[in-house]
Amino acid sequence: MDHRIVPPFTVVRPGEGRHVTIPGFGADFKITGAAVAIVEHPFAVGMITPPHRHTREDEYSIVLEGDIGFRSDDAEAVVGPGGYVIKPRGQLHAMWNAGQVPGRIIEIIIPGGFEEYFAELGQLTATDTTTPAEFDDLAARYGLTYEYPDWLDEVIARYHLDPPTHGTTA
Repeated sequence: MDHRIVPPFTVVRPGEGRHVTIPGFGADFKITGAAVAIVEHPFAVGMITPPHRHTREDEYSIVLEGDIGFRSDDAEAVVGPGGYVIKPRGQLHAMWNAGQVPGRIIEIIIPGGFEEYFAELGQLTATDTTTPAEFDDLAARYGLTYEYPDWLDEVIARYHLDPPTHGTTA
């Protein structure tokens, strides 16, 4: 007997899905659920995610547009359209727009559920009154930790990036 949970047949057309605004990054939810989440992220020119570590999820990225830089622990690469990257849970990683045009990736997150972090992050970044403690509390609820690694300043300078707006403290 097959005991797998079988998801229903689902179609998400281009432009469909719930959108969350996060400065420079955003999140478009395409597929959500307990087994997997698929989220599309735009990357504005100069944007870098704060370096972070997942304790519950593995992430698989597919670059659709632009050149996206990835750092996971000591490994670093810039990947163009059609490239794939795996970011295993437990590794400190960040992503950034390494080019001069907007970029876009698809992120496959296993297991699903972490996409709701982006929804809550969008609410926090929508106001100027959010405190660092609120960002920390949100991250803790999702098993996420932010760090300021020794390589961050060099990556920001090399690619002319805007420093992360939350999650790290120099």
